[in-house]
Amino acid sequence: MDKIFKKIAEELNIREEQVEKTVNLIDEGNTIPFIARYRKEVTGNLSDEVLRTLEERLKYLRNLEARKEEIIRLIDEQGKLTDELTIKIASTMVLSELEDIYRPYKPKKRTRATIAKEKGLEPLSEIIYNQEEKKSIYEIAKEYINEEKGVTTEDEAIQGALDIIAENIADDADYRKRIKSFCFREAVISSKATNEEEKSAYETYYEFSEPILRIPSHRILAINRGEKEEFLKVKIDKPEEKILDYLRKQIIKDYKSQYNEMLANTIEDAYKRLIEPSIEREIRSDLTERSEEKAIKVFGKNAKQLLLQPPIKEMTVMGFDPAYRTGCKIAVIDKTGKLLDTVTVYPTEPQNDVEGAKKILKGLIEKHNVNMIAIGNGTASRESENFVSNMIKEIDKEIYYAIVSEAGASVYSASKLATEEYPDINVSLRGAISIARRLQDPLSELVKIDPKAIGVGQYQHDVNQKKLSESLTGVVEDAVNSVGVDVNTATPSLLSYVSGINNTIAKNIVKYRDENGEIKQRKDLLKVPKLGQAAYKQCAGFIRVFNGNNPLEITGVHPESYEATEKLLTKLGYSVENLTEKSKIDSLKKDLSKIDVSKIAEELNIGTLTLKDIIDELSKPGRDPREDLPKPILRSDVLKFEDLQEGMTLTGTVRNVIDFGAFIDVGVKHDGLVHISQMTDRYIKSPSEVVSVGDIVKVRVIGIDREKQKVSLSMKECK
Repeated sequence: MDKIFKKIAEELNIREEQVEKTVNLIDEGNTIPFIARYRKEVTGNLSDEVLRTLEERLKYLRNLEARKEEIIRLIDEQGKLTDELTIKIASTMVLSELEDIYRPYKPKKRTRATIAKEKGLEPLSEIIYNQEEKKSIYEIAKEYINEEKGVTTEDEAIQGALDIIAENIADDADYRKRIKSFCFREAVISSKATNEEEKSAYETYYEFSEPILRIPSHRILAINRGEKEEFLKVKIDKPEEKILDYLRKQIIKDYKSQYNEMLANTIEDAYKRLIEPSIEREIRSDLTERSEEKAIKVFGKNAKQLLLQPPIKEMTVMGFDPAYRTGCKIAVIDKTGKLLDTVTVYPTEPQNDVEGAKKILKGLIEKHNVNMIAIGNGTASRESENFVSNMIKEIDKEIYYAIVSEAGASVYSASKLATEEYPDINVSLRGAISIARRLQDPLSELVKIDPKAIGVGQYQHDVNQKKLSESLTGVVEDAVNSVGVDVNTATPSLLSYVSGINNTIAKNIVKYRDENGEIKQRKDLLKVPKLGQAAYKQCAGFIRVFNGNNPLEITGVHPESYEATEKLLTKLGYSVENLTEKSKIDSLKKDLSKIDVSKIAEELNIGTLTLKDIIDELSKPGRDPREDLPKPILRSDVLKFEDLQEGMTLTGTVRNVIDFGAFIDVGVKHDGLVHISQMTDRYIKSPSEVVSVGDIVKVRVIGIDREKQKVSLSMKECK
C-alpha cells in the first residue's frame, strides 16, 4: 500500500500523508464531494478534481496489485517463479508492462514454437541462442532427429529450434518495452483513402501522416472513426532498421560465428511475424486510450461549465422549440418552473403563418406576463429567431430572447422520467418545456439527461463509454454539490446526484415531502426511509432548507459545525436569525472580514480551513454561487449571416471547447470557430487555458466562407 501512496503522491505532486489520509476517507465510504468540502483539514485542501484523479489512480493501482498477485500465483504453479522475476513483477507500475512480463508464461494456442517444443527441440534452441558451442550446429542437430516426433532432417531440427528462439524474442518484456519506446519517439501514423473518389468528412486524412509523438488526440479519434466507417486505411510506419539493429546487438555475440546468419534471420522473422503486428495493435490501443482520456477530460470540463451556467431567476419564460413542417412547439413556465401553457404555431416553412403565430404568442405573453423567450438552437432556429425578433419589436414592453442549446431535449422528451413528470403532455411539447427550464435553471434541467447527450463533447460516442459515464457522473455530482440543492423543490433527478443519496433515497425524499409537506429542517431527512446516519452525514451540508426552522440551513455549513458557527456569531454580537435579515448581512460580512482566523479557529477548536468555509457561507447566506458567473447573452434583434463582414467585432457565448479551439455563438446560424492560434498572443497548450463553456467573449471576424456558411473568428486584440 505504501508503494501505491508514493506513486500517487508523485503523480499528483502532493504529500504521501495527504494520499494516505484521503484513501482512508474513501475506504470509510465518504464521497468525493463530501471529502472535498468538509474534510479539507484531513486532505490538506485537495480540490474535487484532484480527488477524482486520486480515486481513479487508486482503483487502477489496486487492480494492478491484484493482477500482480494473480500472475505470481500462475507462474509459481508452473514451477518457473524466481526471486528475480518476483522483484521484476513487484516493481512494475504499468499494466501493459506487467502483461508483457507474463507473456512468456501465458498459456498459448499451438504455435510453431510450441510444436517445436513438443518435438523436443528446446535444448537445441538454447544451444543456438547461447552461441557457445564450437562444434558444427549440423552435427549437434543430428542428435535431435526423431522420425516418430516428425523431425527427419538436421534442417528441420534447426528450423524448429529457431522458431522457439523467435517466439522467445517476441515474448521478451525488456525487448518489447524498448521497441515501443523507439516507436513512440520515431514512428509515424499514416492514413489513406479506401476510395479516393468518395466524398466524406475524412478527406483531410485521405493522404495523411504525422509522427505519433506529436499527433493530437482529436486527430487520433478522427482517424479511428474514419477507419471504423471504412473510409480510411491506417498503418504505423515504424523505425524497422533501428529496431532490428537493436535486437541484433542484444542477441548476436559474434558476427563471424556460425550462428550469425541464422540468428539474424530469426530476429527478422520474430520482428515481422510476431512483434510488429502485436506492437502495432498495442501502440494503436495506447494512442486511443490516451486520446480518449483527454477527450473525456475535455468533455467533463465543458459539461461542468455548462451545468454551472447561472440561472435566470424571477422570470416567466416561454420555451420555443423550432421546427418546419410539424410546427414550433411553445411552452410557458412560471418563475418556479411550473408549466402554465402549451401551444404549437407555424411561422416557418411550409405554412409560413407568421401573423397567426404572432397573434397566439402575443396573447400568451400578455396573459402570463412573459419576460423571456428561450429559443432552441436546432433545426429552423435562426428562422425562428428572426420571427421572435420581429415580434418583440411589436410588443410595448421589454422582452428579450436567448438561444439555448437543445442537445438532448428529444432524448429527455421521450424518456420515462419525462413521462412521469408530464404524463398528459405530448412528447413533442416536452422539448419546449425542457428548453425553457434550461434557461431558467440549467443545472436542475440538465441533470435529467444522459450527460453524453448534452452536446459539449468531442468524439464522445467513440470513446470508452464506461469510463465516459463514470467520469461524467462524477462531474455532475461535483457541480450539483458545489451549488447545493433546495430539498423542497428539487426533482428526484437532481437529488440523486447529492452526496450520499441514490435514486431510491431521492424518490423517497420526494414521496416523504408529498405526504408530510415541506421539510423544515435537515434532520427531518432521517425520517426518510433508507436514509440513515451515514447517508445523512454525507448529504446534510449540500441540502438547503429555505424558510425552515434553522437559518443556518440555507448555507453550506454542515450540522457537525453548527455549534462552532453559533459560538462565532455570538462572539461577533449576532444570532443565527440575523442570517435571514438583509439589513444585518452587510455588517456581518464586514465584521467577519476582520476576524483573526488562526486565533478564532483555536478558540472554537476547529481547523482554519473549516472556519474559512464557515465565514464564506455566513458572508453570503443562501446565495447561489452561480450568480457570480457571466449571464447568458440576452438579445432583442437578430444578426443575419449576410450581415457579417471581416473585421467586425462581436460578443458571443462559448458553446464548446475542443482540442484545437472553441466554437462561439455570435448570433448567426452556425457557431464560429476560434482556432487555438487565434485565442491569445502567448503560447497555450489547450484552449481551456483561455476559455470555458458559457464564457461571454469578444471576437473579431477574420474569415467568412459563404458557401459553407462557416465563420473564422479571432480573440486577439478584442479586449
